[in-house]
Amino acid sequence: MKKKIVAILTRHLFLGILMSSLLSAYGGEPAAREFYHLTVYHFSTDAQEKQIDGYLKNALIPALHRMNLKNIGSFKPLGNDTANDKRIYVLVNLKSLDMVNHIFSKLKSDKDYQARGAEYLNAVYNAPPYTRMETILLQAFSMAPKMQLPALKEPKSGRVYELRSYEGATEKIYENKVHMFNQGGEINIFKNLNFNAIFYGDVLAGSKMPNLMYMTSFENMEDRNNHWKAFSADPDWKKLSSEPGYKNNVSHIDILLMRPTDYSDY
Repeated sequence: MKKKIVAILTRHLFLGILMSSLLSAYGGEPAAREFYHLTVYHFSTDAQEKQIDGYLKNALIPALHRMNLKNIGSFKPLGNDTANDKRIYVLVNLKSLDMVNHIFSKLKSDKDYQARGAEYLNAVYNAPPYTRMETILLQAFSMAPKMQLPALKEPKSGRVYELRSYEGATEKIYENKVHMFNQGGEINIFKNLNFNAIFYGDVLAGSKMPNLMYMTSFENMEDRNNHWKAFSADPDWKKLSSEPGYKNNVSHIDILLMRPTDYSDY
């Protein structure tokens, strides 16, 4: 098992270095870009949801806090209650890829984590806590190298967090969209319009590639809709999106609207 984990981490590191080299070709980048570990728990029953919630709230997130990992985000899609594929998203920001192995090692030796997460960790084969678990590894964009916490005033129960995934038809076309966000100025447009972006990142490993993901946040749904209306009408966006060099650089978009759980750090 340990050899398998090392092999996966080595592959992730290679992908990260490759992606960094490709991005550098577009004008360089600052050092110390963060990494993001996004876990998606897929489940179907209320009992599974309760078990995952208990594990995250009482075992995993406190254990990550003890490792000095802060700003752990946990989110559930709007309409989760009636969906066939119910999900919980957990976002962890990391200073380096080495932290992935560090987390696994620390959790194995954390007795409090083992005790508080026992129900989830020791679930039997015919009563699993989820239908499947998905992991996505990302690296922050060069022009947004670190996670930013949102400046929101509304209670968590009313907030809307929007996770977007943009796929490219090929690696080269995808890189063009990344360039559009960074050097092209799309990130600055979001910043000027106060979208409260949490992160922008290249997907280094995941089920959908090549693609990028980013998360914005809003006080409520009305605030979210008003922001996107302003974005569509923004003269800088109209100019940027009309540039021939950036045409047809997104082949598929997934948009997910979510609310934070009561145990999310933001």
